[in-house]
Order: sequence, then structure tokens, then C-alpha cells
Amino acid sequence: MLKRILVATSLMMLPAALLADGHVTGDAAKGEKVFRKCKACHAVGEGAENKVGPVLNGVVDRAFGAVEGFSYSDALMEAAAEGKAWTPEELDAFLQKPRSYLKGTKMSFAGLRKDEDRANVIAYLASFPGEGS
Repeated sequence: MLKRILVATSLMMLPAALLADGHVTGDAAKGEKVFRKCKACHAVGEGAENKVGPVLNGVVDRAFGAVEGFSYSDALMEAAAEGKAWTPEELDAFLQKPRSYLKGTKMSFAGLRKDEDRANVIAYLASFPGEGS
């Protein structure tokens, strides 16, 4: 019984621990596996190009709507005009359930339910700096 309580308590604290103080602390290697769900629409790495979704190189801490040549939804561009950026916390919230986070987004992905999966994919994305980084 005590083990179950400890596990439940640690799981409730997981998002804060994984994204403590705005720093990415997930496992990038595990995040690469989670990112397979994203590859149909997004690309990362050298030579990455926009697909249905924008290139995700440099996405962590990048301003919303900043990828040249990508046609973003009006909803995302409104958030961009407010000065929003893809901090680890914002990415975590968005990736949990994109359509609930940003009404009107073009992203049709249902989301990543597990806190650990989101933290890991954010760590993976953080391993791909943008141009000039």
C-alpha cells in the first residue's frame, strides 16, 4: 500500500520535476521514440523542411509562428501577436491536448497523455537548435 501511495505521489509531481524552472530534463533518447508519432507532419535535423506542420528545429523557446514559409492558423498567429513563445511549459501544455490548448489550431494530433512522454519529446526537440543557435 505504501508503495502505491509513493508512486501516486511521485506521478503527481512529475510535470514540475520534468520541466523544473523552465529547464528541459526529459530523456532525449526516449523522446526520439515518442517523436515517431510526430514524423508524419513534422521534421527535425539537418535538411529538415516544412511538411503539414513546421520544422521543429529550434522550437524550444522560439516565438510562436516564427518558421519562414509556413502557413500557420489564425489562432496561432493571434497567440504570436501576444508575444507567446514555445517554452518547455507551453510545449508541455500544447502537446497534452493541442485543440484544447489553442482553439482553432490546424494541428489535428490528439495529444500525448503521459507527462513523461511529453517531457521526453521536449528534451528531444531541445537537442535540435535553430539556425544561428
